[in-house]
Amino acid sequence: MHSKDLNVCLFPQNIIWGDKDANMETLARVLDKVHPDTDLVILPETFSTGFPSGKDKETVRAYAERNTGETIDRLKELASRHAFAIAGSFVADSGGSLYNRAFFIEPSGDETFADKRHLFTMAGEHKVFSRGHGRLKVRYRGWDIAMIVCYDIRFPVWCRNVANDYDLLIAVANWPDMRVDAWRKLLYARAIENEAYVCGVDCRGTDDAGFNYDGSSAVIDFKGKDIGVRMENDPSGEPLVYGTLSRAKLDAFREKFPAWRDADPFSILPD
Repeated sequence: MHSKDLNVCLFPQNIIWGDKDANMETLARVLDKVHPDTDLVILPETFSTGFPSGKDKETVRAYAERNTGETIDRLKELASRHAFAIAGSFVADSGGSLYNRAFFIEPSGDETFADKRHLFTMAGEHKVFSRGHGRLKVRYRGWDIAMIVCYDIRFPVWCRNVANDYDLLIAVANWPDMRVDAWRKLLYARAIENEAYVCGVDCRGTDDAGFNYDGSSAVIDFKGKDIGVRMENDPSGEPLVYGTLSRAKLDAFREKFPAWRDADPFSILPD
């Protein structure tokens, strides 16, 4: 028996750097207008603060929170109120080390976290954050979901879907428009090679370092087709992207074209 289809909503948020209150207020307003049949809302990388490009560690530390902090508590409240899950990343503090931490918050209050593996050295991210060692994985409403953060998508081994380990790969980003063509192509590549849906969410706007972001976000199916519906006149006033992920179509394609069975076995060695 096939599981239920999964209705997703992508929010390419215009993030105001360092202003948690404003970013959370925007999120709360938008979530009030999201379609009621939505199962999962996906936010950009570091949605509540913006990506700390060029910032020193102590500046970033002032914005960091623990998993039990106000940001995650508010996300739990919003997920429960609207009866859908919320995924994204935030600046986290664990034992004095900082992380770019992916989260998946369910309406039940269940939470799953994992830290960004590949830190963007060209922007000095490795000087601020410690890297993660495990990819986020969660089972939600009959779907196996994996999640990566921004630069991770350039590394196909880290993203590899071994033996259909996941049905949906979520990628959240602050990917500037000067390199956005690569982001778009990588999303399609990850979907095709892994025979899985991919949802990629970028932010919009201009950060305080002067980098522009065009909000390139897409719902891509297992054949590499963009199936997202862009709501430019959405009631929320934001350019939301909706998509319905079909369990039956995914299973049928994997059975008809089982390239995953011919994949090379491998394991990632511990650091």
